[in-house]
Amino acid sequence: MRIVAALGGNALLRRGEIPDASVQVEHVREAVGGLAALAAGNELIVTHGNGPQVGLLAVESAADPALSAPYPLDVLGAETQGMIGYWLVRELRRALPGREIAALLTETEVDPGDPAFGDPAKFVGRGYGDAEAERLRAEHGWTMRRDGTAWRRVVPSPEPRAIVELPTIARLTGEGCLVVAVGGGGVPTGGGHLGVEAVVDKDLAAALLARHLKADVLLLLTDVPAIERGFGTARARPVRRVTPALLRRLPLPAGSMGPKAEAACRFAEHRRGAVAVVGALTDAPALLSGAAGTRIEDDGGRRYG
Repeated sequence: MRIVAALGGNALLRRGEIPDASVQVEHVREAVGGLAALAAGNELIVTHGNGPQVGLLAVESAADPALSAPYPLDVLGAETQGMIGYWLVRELRRALPGREIAALLTETEVDPGDPAFGDPAKFVGRGYGDAEAERLRAEHGWTMRRDGTAWRRVVPSPEPRAIVELPTIARLTGEGCLVVAVGGGGVPTGGGHLGVEAVVDKDLAAALLARHLKADVLLLLTDVPAIERGFGTARARPVRRVTPALLRRLPLPAGSMGPKAEAACRFAEHRRGAVAVVGALTDAPALLSGAAGTRIEDDGGRRYG
């Protein structure tokens, strides 16, 4: 099978953790255990999130007195692609000796006129208290929104329109190479390979990549075992199988599970037989077999739930 596996950014750096390199490398090693099992006998393309890492680098850049202006988000996205891609390739090579593995710096085209530029909504970086959030607003012009009990920076997240390096990814995959690509949704470019101040949603970009690669399965790997009805309530229960139409009716958090659900629906709808699965990174092989997670497929009108 051809599988696109999308690692969530919080799978590599969890909320509240110290963002040390050693912490993230340990999570990468955990992730590679599941990815290596998926790679056996299959074509595998790995994508990953970068929200926590971009947020960290943005804070460091903004606080550097040697800079006349902070580094733009497209540059920070490219930096995190290199860092996380390096960690993933290094650990995958250890787990899969003899397998060709490569990380590819990837651009994603977006529309500079996308309405998202006027309504920043994508969370990046850590949470702040009231006073610190107000200082960052004043000093750097950042847009801040509530995320639970904390304030976090939000940035534009335009729709991905095209993966620039798609032909290269397809060629490498077809020749047996395990490819790490479209990290953080890809470096956002607005035409002419000029970067824009945004972060592309990594799940929507992974779904776009999976559709154009004609993948059989899209795995959206996160830190929860399944999509839940009644998420966050005492009556929460996992959804095991669902059609895109039914999944879109569920009230899901816009800042976390909502984009994953939409990405899964887009992939499952694009052709008969395409399957998307949302679930825990630690359950990766079981997600593929159908023993865990939430399976999304457009099955001729049959109603799941």
